[in-house]
Amino acid sequence: MSSISIIGTGNMARTIGARAIAGGNTVEVMGRDESKAADLAKALGGGTTRGEWGTAPAGDIVIVALLHDGVVPAVTQYGDALAGKVIVDISNPFNPTFDGLAHGEETSVAQEAAKAAPAGASVVKAFNTVFRQVLEKGRPDVFIAGDHAQAKASVEAFIKSLGMRPLDVGGLKMAHWLEGAGVVTVGLANHGVGNLDFALGITELRA
Repeated sequence: MSSISIIGTGNMARTIGARAIAGGNTVEVMGRDESKAADLAKALGGGTTRGEWGTAPAGDIVIVALLHDGVVPAVTQYGDALAGKVIVDISNPFNPTFDGLAHGEETSVAQEAAKAAPAGASVVKAFNTVFRQVLEKGRPDVFIAGDHAQAKASVEAFIKSLGMRPLDVGGLKMAHWLEGAGVVTVGLANHGVGNLDFALGITELRA
């Protein structure tokens, strides 16, 4: 099983933390608001600990469960405390109308986080195409992107511990297109599907 630190105390942090505990992983929660972090750690149970914001995370995998505009600043603030860690960006940089990306360039939050990360850290994009309630109750496919094979292998093992299937889409530059897929999921939720109770997935033809 994996050792996980979660930076953030919102709904996605709570949902991933709960699935991680259920999957037998160790979990640490880190938040700017210490009382919220303490409350979340208590709610998750299962030996979840609370780490101090900005200090070296205990987990080998660090999930940054923040809004997109908070990811790079957090990675920058943590700095060398993230050296040697696998950093997982789960964010979606939606524009105000949720029909495009906020950055408007062929980059991604994950790629920008990689630029800010210390030497020896690896960034993987994951979970951004899965709505929270599906992550909480379902067994969706989880698309991942990253440049480092071992880092992706670690994240894949973690995803499998959650009872989900990891699917590698390629290098970290593919994170831009995963963020675009996040926009597609919102379009489907608003139009073709009409609700949030679904996730994008792969159907394979078998002989």
